[in-house]
Amino acid sequence: MQSVTRQDLLDTALEKLADGTVSHVLGWSRGTFDYEATPTLFSDPDTLRTAFVWNDFCGANLSKYLIKHTRRLEGRLLVFLKPCDTYSFNQLLTEHRFERERVFVVGVPCNGMADPRKLKAQADGILSVTAEGDTLSVETLYDGTRTLAVADLLEERCLTCKSRRHAAYDLLLGEEGEVQDSARFDEVAAIEAMSPDERFAFWQKELSRCIRCNACRDVCPACTCEQCVFGNPSSGVENKAASNEFEEKLFHIIRALHVAGRCTDCGECSRVCPQGIPLHLLNRKFIKEINENYGVYQAGAEVGTRAPLVDFTLDDPEAETVVRRGDDA
Repeated sequence: MQSVTRQDLLDTALEKLADGTVSHVLGWSRGTFDYEATPTLFSDPDTLRTAFVWNDFCGANLSKYLIKHTRRLEGRLLVFLKPCDTYSFNQLLTEHRFERERVFVVGVPCNGMADPRKLKAQADGILSVTAEGDTLSVETLYDGTRTLAVADLLEERCLTCKSRRHAAYDLLLGEEGEVQDSARFDEVAAIEAMSPDERFAFWQKELSRCIRCNACRDVCPACTCEQCVFGNPSSGVENKAASNEFEEKLFHIIRALHVAGRCTDCGECSRVCPQGIPLHLLNRKFIKEINENYGVYQAGAEVGTRAPLVDFTLDDPEAETVVRRGDDA
C-alpha cells in the first residue's frame, strides 16, 4: 500500500493545471489489465480525473519521457517521480537532455511496487485486481477470489531499494524517506564467486532468451542517443535477431558499457524485459567495480557531478605494474 493516495496526486495535478503552473501532466493510466499501469500524458482535466491511476503497479520510471515531451510541447510539464526515479531525472539534467525550468516535479513516496510477473505466477486467469490496504484482492477465472500480500509481490529492485529519499522535487507529497542500507550488490557478489565457466554458463543461459525487442534500450533513461548503433543500418547489427552466440551477447555487453558510470540502477531494463532476464545485474557489476576502485559514487545523486569514468583526480588508482618504454613486455 502506498502512503499517499490517488486522490492526493490527482488533486495536486488538477490544481497545477487550473492555476496555469503546468500545461500537461505526466503520470500513469490503466493498461490492458488491472495489474498494468502505462505512462500517460494528460492535458484535459476531465480525462485526468477518469483515467489517472496511482497504485502498487505504477513502477514505470517517467523521467525519460520528459525528453520527448519537453521538445514537442509548449508550457511546463508536471511529472510524478518516485525516489528512485529522481536519480534518473538528475542524471538526465546533468547530460542536458531537457531544461529544468520546463518541468515541475512532484515527489511521491514509494513503499515498493508489485511485480506483475510474481502476481501472475501466484494467480492464474486474473480477471481483476483490487487494492485493500497491504493486500490485493485478486479475482481469478479458475480459483475464485484470492488475497495476496503486496509484500510478497515486490519487484526485485524494491527488495533491494537503495533510497526512499528523493534526489529532486519541486513539491513533495507525504513524508520524505531515507537512503537505504541496501543489499543490492549481494547477487553480483554471488556471481563473482562463481568459476569463469560457471559465470559464462549463467550469462549464456540468461542472454540466450533475448528476442532483441529492444525494450531494455528504449526504456533506459541512460540510453538517449539520437542514433543508436543498433539502429544504424551501416553498423551491421541493426535491430536484427542474433545469428550466433557472439551476437547474442554483443547487444547487452555494449549497452552495459555505454551506460557505465551513468546508470542510476533504476531497474527499468529488467522490469520491461518480456523474457525476465536480470539485465540490471550487468549494470550493477559496473557500479560495484566503480565503487570499489574509485570510491562510492551514485549517478544522479546531484546534478552536474562527473562520473569517475569521465573524470580525473590525483587519487585515481594506478595499475600495480607499469610497463615502461624499452622494458620487456
